[in-house]
Amino acid sequence: MKRSSGGRLCAAAVVSVLSLALVTGCGDEKSPGAGSTAGGDGAKPAARTPSAAELEKLIIAKGEVPGYTVGPVKGGVPDRSKVTSADAGCVPVLQAFAGIAPGTPAAHTSRMATEDKKAPTDGATSLDGLSDGRFEGAVNKSMDLDVTVVTLASYDGDGAERAWKSVQDAVENCADGFAGEQDGEKGQFTKVAEEKSAGTGDASVAFTATDEAGEDGALPLHAEVVRHGNTLATYTTVNIGAMMSKKPYTVSAAVVKAQAAKLE
Repeated sequence: MKRSSGGRLCAAAVVSVLSLALVTGCGDEKSPGAGSTAGGDGAKPAARTPSAAELEKLIIAKGEVPGYTVGPVKGGVPDRSKVTSADAGCVPVLQAFAGIAPGTPAAHTSRMATEDKKAPTDGATSLDGLSDGRFEGAVNKSMDLDVTVVTLASYDGDGAERAWKSVQDAVENCADGFAGEQDGEKGQFTKVAEEKSAGTGDASVAFTATDEAGEDGALPLHAEVVRHGNTLATYTTVNIGAMMSKKPYTVSAAVVKAQAAKLE
């Protein structure tokens, strides 16, 4: 079956960071730069910009997200120069789905959180033992797990606010869809819509981008970008099993909660 251009773009946007996780699926330290309201006039001082070393301590680590395995991003996050759109204002949305921090960060780092889930057996010892009528369902269930890429990025000056605003503006201005490209793979999203965010941090925006016109039906991707002072946390979640079964899914709440706790 020929896949839709949006489906190919969805795949291109995440394949380099999620491929191994999908195949295997078939600390308490706070930043020294955290702002405070201390001061004689009650004004909040400018937040420091966390260094690369500090971001490594602040991002979620192994054992810190119940029900998930946390580790390096397999294959790495794509180079930002390889993720483009003819509509420059929509690039921040596409970047988020690829795990790329928006704007011009001073430092950044990423992790992958893969939901722990056992493959169904249906009373058989392997998929070969399943009846034909249940094989497809078993495959879908085996891939029904959330894979979330988390990217932390720090910014100088008001860079974090401007970068976050660029994402919010892109979600609003690109609601009717846009064309994009990653590493030569072109595609079309037909719809971008804001969703309810987890409400963490100083400002947050959650959204989904979908291709509704392809032969595969709607293929949604979900992301959320949250500002914590001079740091942005970008989350993008893919659940291939849910996509195949047309089952709703969202950005992994447990991952957002765990990461937000380390940034408070």
